[in-house]
Amino acid sequence: MSRTTRRGALAAATVALTLTAAACSSSDGSGSSSGPSASSSGSSAFQAQHKGGTLRLVAHAAAGSFDPQVNYTLQYWQLFHSMYDGLLAFKKVNGQESFTVVPDLAAAMPKVTNGGKTYTFTLRKGVTFSNGKALTTDDVVASFQRIFKVSSPTAGTFYNGIVGADACLKTPASCTLSKGVIGDAKTDTVTVNLTAADPEFAYKLAVPHAVVVPKDSPTKDAGTKPLPSTGPYMAASYDPNRALKLVRNPHFKEWSRDAEPQGYPDVIDYTFGQTVESEVTAVENGQADWMYDPPPADRLNEIGTKYASQAHVNPLTAFWYATLNVNMAPFDNKLARQAINWAVDRSAVVRLYGGTNLASPACTILPPGFPGHVDSCDYTKGGGTTWKAADLAKARALVKQSGTAGQEVGIVVQDDDVNKSIGQYLQSLLTQLGYKATLKPLSGNIQFTYIQNTKNKVQLALTSWYQDYPAASDFLNVLLSCASYHPGSDSSINISGFCDKGVDARMQAALKTSQTDKASADKQWGAVDRAVMAQSPVVPLINPKLIDFTSTRVGNYQFSKQFYMLVGQLWVK
Repeated sequence: MSRTTRRGALAAATVALTLTAAACSSSDGSGSSSGPSASSSGSSAFQAQHKGGTLRLVAHAAAGSFDPQVNYTLQYWQLFHSMYDGLLAFKKVNGQESFTVVPDLAAAMPKVTNGGKTYTFTLRKGVTFSNGKALTTDDVVASFQRIFKVSSPTAGTFYNGIVGADACLKTPASCTLSKGVIGDAKTDTVTVNLTAADPEFAYKLAVPHAVVVPKDSPTKDAGTKPLPSTGPYMAASYDPNRALKLVRNPHFKEWSRDAEPQGYPDVIDYTFGQTVESEVTAVENGQADWMYDPPPADRLNEIGTKYASQAHVNPLTAFWYATLNVNMAPFDNKLARQAINWAVDRSAVVRLYGGTNLASPACTILPPGFPGHVDSCDYTKGGGTTWKAADLAKARALVKQSGTAGQEVGIVVQDDDVNKSIGQYLQSLLTQLGYKATLKPLSGNIQFTYIQNTKNKVQLALTSWYQDYPAASDFLNVLLSCASYHPGSDSSINISGFCDKGVDARMQAALKTSQTDKASADKQWGAVDRAVMAQSPVVPLINPKLIDFTSTRVGNYQFSKQFYMLVGQLWVK
């Protein structure tokens, strides 16, 4: 689904089985005391009797910039899809259907011509920004330019196929895309020209980095100053140290229930700076309606028994992983990188995350059940296609062979309980291998951007990746291609700094194959996964599940596989 997330899980196996058995699933859309939910298709009419009230969300930390073309976290993408709109959108429904792309600011799906290289969109009439200004083709053109001007994290991977994008990537400030994105105010059409057909382009237009904002928006990261929106909600205020407040956009009128349904709560209050203990208590007492962070171990028993009906469990196409900086010692040495992959006990990480009902060991970059995934496990004792055990003896031998023993290694993690516990395990492991390991916990508000910037000289970081859309390139090309590596930038999603020209060529070949033969392309992506793992720039750890813990006030719980819990569709009245 998406960008990295700071979302953890309940952190003990003892309660996981209880939660899995007792909690409502994403498919039934219910599990509250607020009455029956809307149908699982999400296409039923708006139920006015549930409109109103204040939805109260809590989190330990904010997620940084509130600029939708810059931010790359689940925490805010989960909100952006109820605020901002692109030409296309993912359908706002429960389940598998949420991967379907539908028209949003465009009145219909685009007319695709020129061998798949030209997309022509006709804008909807009557759409207005929250500042009262009408949406125009100029806004659309300027928004595409802005993707490059603000150095959006996916500018070089999602939108680099637009004609003129190469020049925009080299000199963002002067980006025009004059032949790539063309607006015609007389016909209300926007034409996008690509250098080559891209079967994933509709997906890329449906994520927040491609939303349309006013043409006079700043050409730099807007940071804590929210931009005007077109969707049902707008930001009234944002202080990343305290709170975010969303209110209704007074100019919004539902134009497509599939693309942008009217929201139920009048206000969405998101409070930051709480401890996870206080978050649990607030949800249990009805003082908060949902918590973002994983509950602490000492509260799991009560959640798994007394409050089990309020815990919603959903499997994810995602992985948690450690990044190894291939451009800094000791991990500029491939043998040292491979040693970490051999040494990590993935079963231990599963236990730290919450047990086998909430996660499974990961050996590959592509998650199970995802396009291109092949069961393989190159770093497990005894070999095979699935994880069995770590091989510390082999790892120690590789460290010795690499000549890197005794070197210092900093491990940068987020400062919540789950991330810190996994970080402490990695610190202990590296110490066993002969390194001088130091744990560096950072607030979730800054850790993700911090570990991306090469100026911070991060050697090893713990992070995670949740699909943007269901395509193998969204993991491999986005996370590990040369185009995703931007030294000195907070938006360098290739955190390992891995840039292998041979592997890159194989990625480009798979992207080209996908234009005509998706099945063959998926086989190529599976081979790319193995090729990357042979170089070991990352250490896959686990494939997680997600738990949403909600208050008894909450009704109409719906879980989009694309954007997760549909915040604006919750009932609190």
